[in-house]
Amino acid sequence: MQASIAPASAGQPDAAPVNSRGKVLIASLVGTAIEFFDFYIYATAAVIVFPHIFFPQGDATAATLQSLATFAIAFIARPIGSALFGHFGDRVGRKVTLVASLLTMGISTVVIGLLPGYDTIGVFAPLLLALARFGQGLGLGGEWGGAALLATENAPAKKRALYGSFPQLGAPIGFFFANGTFLLLSWLLTDAQFIQWGWRVPFILSAILVLVGLYVRVSLHESPVFARVKKEHKQVKVPIGTLLTKHLKATVLGTFIMLATYTLFYIMTVYSMTYGTTPVPNGLGFPRNTLLWMLMVAVIGFGVMVPIAGLLADRFGRRRTMIVITLMIILFALIFPSMLGSGNQLLVMAFLLCGLSVMGLTFGPMGALLPELFPTEVRYTGASFSYNLSSILGASVAPWIATWLAHNYGLFAVGIYLAAMACLTLIALLACKETRHETLYD
Repeated sequence: MQASIAPASAGQPDAAPVNSRGKVLIASLVGTAIEFFDFYIYATAAVIVFPHIFFPQGDATAATLQSLATFAIAFIARPIGSALFGHFGDRVGRKVTLVASLLTMGISTVVIGLLPGYDTIGVFAPLLLALARFGQGLGLGGEWGGAALLATENAPAKKRALYGSFPQLGAPIGFFFANGTFLLLSWLLTDAQFIQWGWRVPFILSAILVLVGLYVRVSLHESPVFARVKKEHKQVKVPIGTLLTKHLKATVLGTFIMLATYTLFYIMTVYSMTYGTTPVPNGLGFPRNTLLWMLMVAVIGFGVMVPIAGLLADRFGRRRTMIVITLMIILFALIFPSMLGSGNQLLVMAFLLCGLSVMGLTFGPMGALLPELFPTEVRYTGASFSYNLSSILGASVAPWIATWLAHNYGLFAVGIYLAAMACLTLIALLACKETRHETLYD
């Protein structure tokens, strides 16, 4: 049964948040910025570098597949991280758990940049890479939910979706800097230098983002919502158990509400990069740097639309706004094959800009929508678990399914696949109630 949340009139009176807007903004978006920065540098390195560094040489295809398998480990680890960090987030507090998840994620990312290769330590190289990747996924599993709660539980009642869009802004920021870093390295270094040591630079530089995030988060006050729950001793003993026994409907709805967002994002990024750089006739044959530049321009539309979507969700409600946006995804899914498949750079640029702009619209309200589905005592676990379980159903398989469909049935089949995932999200939204006028206090 979906969790109910008390009416606003029964909760806390409108008052200024305990934490300043600036601190909430930086502390909530820095985690998702690191998350998406990490995703792109790892995805790129997993294809270009890791097969040559961490795996035995001889069969290039086997090495690449083994490298991509380590990439997938994070998706398995993320729901585990949701349960682990969600437990402490709902039992101990949002602040300390956010610090722990950021440390876990950040240390794992930097370790990857420092790992010796297969030539140095043999089979321990891929094992340590897999372990560090699991650590990244574990930390990421607790990161988004905590960041979303940090924003929404510190927000004024009528601006929750706008505040909830702060962590969502980390996605285009991380995306932009990851692509920009690789473009800069490709300009400054030779291919040999990049393979030898250049690929390590983005992983090590992520430590700067982690330090900034830690500095801000350590100085935060606890969420006033959780502080009240703790004062009244309303924490549950096993949040994941309570979630799956008493709030299973909300968990399922949250998972499917995120499905179209994840599928769209990974088609627009991973699949479009693969298809765009694959030689003709199986792809477009664009130079990698050309497509990186196009994605960097298109991601501006992503970033602009995130807060706009937050404002719309505050003005018209989460459910109504997301239904309209999901219908836009279905429409885009039906027209994009002709744009991407044209091979014309202007049309491909329009495809990337339209798709990533719609991505900003659908991603923006999630920072408020998912947390509002759950009561305070399981909100960290519920929002995190739904978000990351959906990543397995949508994110982890989308590039592979899209590639298989395009190879066997053409690009139009990829559009049908995206439209089908959006229809599942639409059904979940229709089954969900509106939460805009309700408080996060129970």
